[in-house]
Amino acid sequence: MTNAKNIYLVGPMGVGKTTIGKALAKNLTLEFVDSDYEIEQRTGVTISTIFDIEGEDGFRNREIRMVTELAERKGIVLATGGGAVMSEDVRKALRHNGLVVYLHASIDMQMDRTRNSKNRPLLNTGADRREVLEQLMQEREPMYRQEADVVYETDGRSPQTAAREIAGEVRKLWQF
Repeated sequence: MTNAKNIYLVGPMGVGKTTIGKALAKNLTLEFVDSDYEIEQRTGVTISTIFDIEGEDGFRNREIRMVTELAERKGIVLATGGGAVMSEDVRKALRHNGLVVYLHASIDMQMDRTRNSKNRPLLNTGADRREVLEQLMQEREPMYRQEADVVYETDGRSPQTAAREIAGEVRKLWQF
């Protein structure tokens, strides 16, 4: 996509959207933005608190508004929430104004990367974490792949290596 203005990172929790996104933005001299962080900054509470008070539907409504708003900006690398691509409004916004990079990781890697996280409401329900991650992957992966201009495997790669390799792909697609 040669006219893309932004890079959107999609994928499940624990794939490195935030960590890789920061390194990628630095590599490409773009601004990094994390939609979950922006929601927390605007509301003054954590994502977990939003889930507790408004439920998942309330959070998703906030997420849709935030991602579609952020997608109007130019020159950003945006780390989206894991479920953002399930919204048609989000998918349209991402398609309209940027390049979508699907960051993929194995369930084992996601388990490892999220094991100490307390701010992942979908994993803190008391249900088996592996089963939750597998179910989310089954539901969401078709959308990640459908929307992706680039699919990148993060297993076994440092954030710096991932950012460098993704930047190379972006430069090829944007022809710069």
